[in-house]
Amino acid sequence: MYIMSACKIKRTIYISRMSRPFHLAVPAGNLTDSVQFYEKILECKLGNREEGKWIDVDFWGNELTLHKTDMKLPSEIHAVDMGTVPVPHFGVHLDPQVFEKIKANIEKNKIDYLDKPYTRFEGKTEQQETFFIKDPHGNVLELKTLKNSH
Repeated sequence: MYIMSACKIKRTIYISRMSRPFHLAVPAGNLTDSVQFYEKILECKLGNREEGKWIDVDFWGNELTLHKTDMKLPSEIHAVDMGTVPVPHFGVHLDPQVFEKIKANIEKNKIDYLDKPYTRFEGKTEQQETFFIKDPHGNVLELKTLKNSH
């Protein structure tokens, strides 16, 4: 595990060292709707499951477990460098080609962006394009791609 020192380690170095897959379990409401979103829109593969209760999703090498539940996570808005972001949210850094394919799927399926795609850290090594969307149960996802990753 790496501990980031804001004054000694650049963000891009820290990101490249975060290579351990994670497991995250979230409330998903209606599993049929959630599976449709993660499998068809985000093009994630499905994994283990207990029928009608939960299902694992391969979230780009990470294990995301969707649980059938009525509860939703509380959310609030936090001010950050580029405006505001909903908390909690989760997401992933994608290769540029995958990022563009997911954006096309979102637009083709007329899914509303919470925050439309925009560029952060323009002109810097850590420049990235990012956007926020909600899954069918209201969980907020941030998908991004580094523009200067080479």
